[in-house]
Amino acid sequence: MKHTSKFVYGPIPSRRLGQSLGISPIPKKACNYACVYCMLGPTDKMTNTPQMFMPVQDILNEFDQVVAAGIPFDAVTFAGDGEPTLYAGLKELILELKKRTKKPIALITNGALLYDPAVFDACMQADIVMPSVNGYDERTFKIINRPHGEIDFDKVTKALKKFSREYPGLLWLELMLIKGINDSTDDLHKYHDFLGQFYYDRLYINTPNRPPVESFAQMVTHEKMLEAMDILKGIGIEDGYENGYASEITDDLEAILNITQRHPMNQHEIEHFLKKRNNPNREKIFMLLRNHPKIKIIHYRGIDTYRIK
Repeated sequence: MKHTSKFVYGPIPSRRLGQSLGISPIPKKACNYACVYCMLGPTDKMTNTPQMFMPVQDILNEFDQVVAAGIPFDAVTFAGDGEPTLYAGLKELILELKKRTKKPIALITNGALLYDPAVFDACMQADIVMPSVNGYDERTFKIINRPHGEIDFDKVTKALKKFSREYPGLLWLELMLIKGINDSTDDLHKYHDFLGQFYYDRLYINTPNRPPVESFAQMVTHEKMLEAMDILKGIGIEDGYENGYASEITDDLEAILNITQRHPMNQHEIEHFLKKRNNPNREKIFMLLRNHPKIKIIHYRGIDTYRIK
């Protein structure tokens, strides 16, 4: 029987976590940021209030189905459609997942709500937390993140500093470098000073390698990435994935639509996905995708990327 995924998806290949089984406990594009580099498109549900968008048990039921199907994964990752800390049931959900799997529970977050005691407590339950630190002052913070009006740089920074000192798990910070916005040598030295106040295990340095919501949010050069890695002692995330996508959905087209709902796929990733699944007519799938009313194709850096509208 085909499993229709509402909340659990993948596994998706992660450059940091291996085969990552994703959980998205919030509506599509619900966030408290409207980042200029977002690959999901514009934030159309801007909110800063955590809500119980769906029952915890509904998500657990779907997770149980995936586990029962014997699908291998290396980590369970909260990410997907927007900001997962906006889900009011996050702590309960993480604790229940820990009863069901020994694999690490990872949380990809913008970290904006860590000043909220309930969100702080929920994040403390995860094994790995990956907050973004895109701005080193109020100006860069607002230019890149375009946050909800209730969020300001000092409040977010103070909360992350406290979290970094109390969190018992692995704290991996993420920094997005954007050409001409926060990638000058002076910017990098300011990031170095800013990051010095946090206790963290790793710093991942990223740059927009998929079509961003704003066309001006462009990748930095390879030379600039090397400079950033040297100054900040961080890990540069290379473009591309070593592993392929996976899905428990047997219909190839439906599987691709399910993955792209949470994570855009480029033409090469789709080709590899279909080849791995021994699809005999890959061109037909591409034709159906090109004509699908829910798919938007973006030509970026010479590659077609397929994204849900």
